[in-house]
Amino acid sequence: MATSFLSRKPDSGLGNIGASPGDPSRNIDWVLMSAQAALTIIGLFVVFSASRTRIAADPYAFVTRQVIFAIVAGLLMVVVMTLDYDWFRHRARQIYVGTLGLLTGLLLLGQLSGGTRISFDLGPINVQPAEIAKFSVLLMLAAHLAEERTDEVSYPRFLGGLTIVGLTSVLVLVQPDLGSTSVLVAMAMGMLLVAGAKVRYIVAFTFLSLATVGAAFIGHLVNDYQLERVRALFDEHNPDLRTATFQVNQALNALATGGIFGKGWLKGPLTNNARIPVLWADFPFAALGEQFGLVGCAVVLGLFSVMLLRIWRIAGLSKDRFGTYICAGVFSMLVWQIVQNVGMTMKILPVTGLPLPFISYGGSSLITYFAMFGIVQSVHMRRMR
Repeated sequence: MATSFLSRKPDSGLGNIGASPGDPSRNIDWVLMSAQAALTIIGLFVVFSASRTRIAADPYAFVTRQVIFAIVAGLLMVVVMTLDYDWFRHRARQIYVGTLGLLTGLLLLGQLSGGTRISFDLGPINVQPAEIAKFSVLLMLAAHLAEERTDEVSYPRFLGGLTIVGLTSVLVLVQPDLGSTSVLVAMAMGMLLVAGAKVRYIVAFTFLSLATVGAAFIGHLVNDYQLERVRALFDEHNPDLRTATFQVNQALNALATGGIFGKGWLKGPLTNNARIPVLWADFPFAALGEQFGLVGCAVVLGLFSVMLLRIWRIAGLSKDRFGTYICAGVFSMLVWQIVQNVGMTMKILPVTGLPLPFISYGGSSLITYFAMFGIVQSVHMRRMR
């Protein structure tokens, strides 16, 4: 099939006949892009349904901003796609150092909200450097691992990767942002495994990650409400944790009452009555389940599965290690955020505030994921170069 594709005649009528088969414009993964577009559109419907009752004077406030975020994200993705992904490899260090500067500056100048400093207040928008950190660590770690010419990660190379992820993770953890920290760790795990890291390296990485989080709890770097969220998972009947369990209990009830086909868009009594705080950002899967039922949830998870399969395929088609590691990092990140967000909605994982990619409200997360999918597309577009 690949041979016939490469040898087809210029007059075959199959489109773009003036370009060679290796032209990047002919090699966009339209299946991946279609799944991404479908999830983004579904996300707009979910955000509107979950937020329209929160601001009586302007029911379109949240969804309007999300549409603007999606347009900006789409334009950024096009720019990233047009660039050779190798361009990012040569600039990974500068992007990474700049991100460390942003995270450090955040601790000094960031907006304080609920005991955390997770964003810069830029008037109409808030910028979360932790989201930028996902992109920069992805590039830096992939570039670092790609310098190894063997099928195994050497010990010095492992220590270098550990330093890259560790510096960023600590700066994110002290905000404190446990959710984003876990994403960075999951991404690094996936990339190290694909790069051929030995089992003892992975075990050591896991131990250090858990020890760091444990030290954050012991050293009171983590807020009380975040600690309560973890405790609530194992002691939900404790009356002292009633506030911590309220949100997730309501979300689970909404998800469970949707049935097979749901109650209909804008007809969910739990997700449309403002009883679940920050539903549009933290628990969009609950709104999806109540209004569109098991079928709606299955469609969304099916689209995510298509995405993951296409990214896995692109990783195998990549012409170099850097492209493969980029895809491995995005794959691992996406899997972890889906599992974490859906898991906390179903009360099988603690609440961390991690958004559901492409579905949850939030500009920083949406733009970051569009940028990462843009570089994955760049890998696919240049696989025959």
